[in-house]
Amino acid sequence: QVTLRAGAELDARQMSQYTLILRAACPGEDEVEERLFVWVTPGNVLRCDSPFASAEGDVVQVLADVAPRTPLYAVLLQPLGGLTGFPSPSFLQFRLRNHNTPLTLTRRGLVLAPDNGFDPCKDTQTFRLEIDVMDRHGHNCSGAVKVEVLPSRRSHITFPEPHRAVTVTEAIGPWELVTQVQARGDNVRYALLAPVAPALFTIDEVTGEIRSTRRLEGTRAQLLIQAYNALHPKDHATATVNITVQGTDSQAPRCVPAIFVSQVPETESPGSTLVTLRCTTSTSTDGCLHYALEGPPSSLSHFCMEGPQLKVNTTLDYDSEAMAALGFQLTATIVVTMGEQPLQSTRVPVLVTVTPVNEFRPVCPNGATFTVPETAAFGSVVGRVAGTDSDYPLDSLEYSLEGDSGSAQPFSIDRRTGEIHVVGSLDSQQQNNYRLVVRLTDTHNDLDPRKRRSRPCDVSVRLQAVPDPLPVCIPEVQELRITAGSPGSRQPVTRLLCRSSPDSAALSYTIVGGNEDGRFRLEGNTLVYLPNDRAEPHSFVLMVEVWGGSGARRRSSLVALVVHVTPRSTPVPPSTTTQHTTPQKEPLVVVQTEAVWHPPAWFVAVLTISGALLLVTLGCMARSLLCSEKDLGFMSAFCSFHSNRAPGKLSLAKSSWDVVEHSRGKEEQGHMPAAQ
Repeated sequence: QVTLRAGAELDARQMSQYTLILRAACPGEDEVEERLFVWVTPGNVLRCDSPFASAEGDVVQVLADVAPRTPLYAVLLQPLGGLTGFPSPSFLQFRLRNHNTPLTLTRRGLVLAPDNGFDPCKDTQTFRLEIDVMDRHGHNCSGAVKVEVLPSRRSHITFPEPHRAVTVTEAIGPWELVTQVQARGDNVRYALLAPVAPALFTIDEVTGEIRSTRRLEGTRAQLLIQAYNALHPKDHATATVNITVQGTDSQAPRCVPAIFVSQVPETESPGSTLVTLRCTTSTSTDGCLHYALEGPPSSLSHFCMEGPQLKVNTTLDYDSEAMAALGFQLTATIVVTMGEQPLQSTRVPVLVTVTPVNEFRPVCPNGATFTVPETAAFGSVVGRVAGTDSDYPLDSLEYSLEGDSGSAQPFSIDRRTGEIHVVGSLDSQQQNNYRLVVRLTDTHNDLDPRKRRSRPCDVSVRLQAVPDPLPVCIPEVQELRITAGSPGSRQPVTRLLCRSSPDSAALSYTIVGGNEDGRFRLEGNTLVYLPNDRAEPHSFVLMVEVWGGSGARRRSSLVALVVHVTPRSTPVPPSTTTQHTTPQKEPLVVVQTEAVWHPPAWFVAVLTISGALLLVTLGCMARSLLCSEKDLGFMSAFCSFHSNRAPGKLSLAKSSWDVVEHSRGKEEQGHMPAAQ
């Protein structure tokens, strides 16, 4: 007998045929082997879908704030045999094997959230459901699903003020506003839990306003208010409100002063008394009064109460950032209540303005040393003196220079910024280091503007020497031709055109070489020749030194003058140009500018390659012509043509040289003075 193994499942879509090998043997006989073929055909077998049917089961995660009876999971089945489709849920039965869960399983295989929803205040919750599924033919399958309930991401309902005390008078009428409570959260609604009777008050479900239901008489009531989420009622919070209805004949304490406003210097010592209240009541003595402070914590920390006396608790530092954030004003309220009836109270507002006191002297910067070139222009910035002051407002300083501020002082300082400027001439030869005394004076650091502190600071300014530029003469080399005059006369030759920087600087001229027999002398920048009875032409090479500047910074340049002197008795060489006698005038300097073209590198490369290709082409053509006898006449003509061009090139070069010589001759005539 062949049976199906327990727990085995057949699936015709995966395996439709099994081959079993059976062996049998009787005692004393041979073994017999046969094969058994098992065919699996599709049938209406009920199969639950994976992973629901797996050993671990399916997993679904939901938030704790889902609405009650929200569908969380649906049990799905596989198609019947792969042919007839999914079974209809109306023909199936779903049964929950474990009943210790708040979740609900419907007849159509849906898992629903609890009727009252999940508890949003708990951490992660886990529920496991084991479900059996059976059709009307008795086929069944089973599986499991695990529902993980995650904490809600929304904010819970809370009361910022869970306890409140309210005092009203007997004159309040029906439906008048007594107070209002407010809770934090989503979809907040309010309900009055207690007291149920007598119903003296009611609360608005949406706004949280508490109103009276009738005219109130002297009484006390404690209300218990609940705030809840309208979508999740389990998310709720409670608060208590104590309402005291006060009779109109009772009077609160009366205090003098009713309002305290004062200015206190920041140096006021802790423990000093700012004000003493004088409070009286009609039914109690001063011993039954209690004093307390209310207000912002940033201000309350600076005050304390000792009976009716308001005192300074901590240092009132005007120069701190915390005090500046408060606007230098401290606010508080003194609450005076009666011991027998705490709800009868009087409030005394307090406003204290902290005033500044100039406590600290300015501080000089470290190493205030600056360097400036002696050629700095008027108004140039030398440096900035950055003083500091710890009084508020920080670093509020004025700057001034002490000592002589007349024309001998080449520096000034900006009163607000502390920048040092050049206002006079500087000369490192006369003085290369200046010691300045800068006085720092604080401003706006005390309530009394006359109370100011100052400190002198030493500042050193060093001058950086700048050498004077060399004198520049145009031209630096001159060649002159003159005809000597009569002996004993004074004959101007040329005037040197030199300049220095600055242009106003005076220049001096000295002949330092080539002045044979003292025939030349300088009168300012004019070279003068003193003729003698020399009969031969003579050339002089004079070296003139031009000095500029003053003192130890004087610098000089050399000018070379080549003077060709021709005696009066020496005949002048014949010339095709007619000589005219003209009066003595200044030498004319002719400057010839030649335009030179410097081609770029790429142009030179392209030109070289093109020339090489042209030469190769001509060579090939010449070779082909030499090999052909019928072209010998053409070759002779070609050679004759080139031989005829050579003299042309030579004559062209010669004519170019003549032009250069001719232009040079014109230039020499321009340098020569007009003399016969």
